[in-house]
Amino acid sequence: MSHSHTHAPGENHSHSHGPPQPVMQPTADPKMQALIEADFRIVPLSLSPDNHMALCAAHSLEKCAECGTDYLNMNRLSKVLASNPALLCPPPSTVVSQKLSQAVTTMKEEGNTLFKAGNHVQAIKKYNMAAAVAVQRPPWEGNQLMREELSTVVSNRSAAYLESRDHIAALADAEMVIQLRRNWAKGHFRKAKALIAMDKLEEGAEALKLGLAFDHANAELLGLLAEVQAKQAEKS
Repeated sequence: MSHSHTHAPGENHSHSHGPPQPVMQPTADPKMQALIEADFRIVPLSLSPDNHMALCAAHSLEKCAECGTDYLNMNRLSKVLASNPALLCPPPSTVVSQKLSQAVTTMKEEGNTLFKAGNHVQAIKKYNMAAAVAVQRPPWEGNQLMREELSTVVSNRSAAYLESRDHIAALADAEMVIQLRRNWAKGHFRKAKALIAMDKLEEGAEALKLGLAFDHANAELLGLLAEVQAKQAEKS
């Protein structure tokens, strides 16, 4: 095909271009493609009235054991995107919601104030609110910040439960803290305190020793371990 166009100011000439070259598509790796398709299966589903949630076709549930489907995580992302129409795609994982962090901190500090005043029941309510907000981070944000915020709040709630003499709840919260931040000494300290309150000295000592495996010089753990060992010596 011959045509004329300008190459420089005041310079015109004509020449021929060949046919457009096809864009080369990369060849799919057969092994990778087979691996991807190995788990693929067609699943019948239905949509919620607002078209924002996927549900199992048979029972209209987000998570259905009978149908073997779980759309909870996908629907969570769908809700976030639907509620933010200006958000065309998730931002990088390094972008975090500062307002959410501020809300968690505010409620946690309110709980701390109530705890120090001896109002443990109300403190627990504030910690519940802070924990509920902490887990609302969008799924594309890195989970390290969520783990740090949530573990701190739950650790404080464990202490409040302990002061309220709800030792089982205090122990459960301590276990959650350890699951979130295994190498954080405070979670092991909270677990030991709950076990000691339940007169489980041996288990309490083991919890402290595990914490010291991560932080061998932690004064709080060492001090409590010495107290436990002294009590054990008195009983023996």
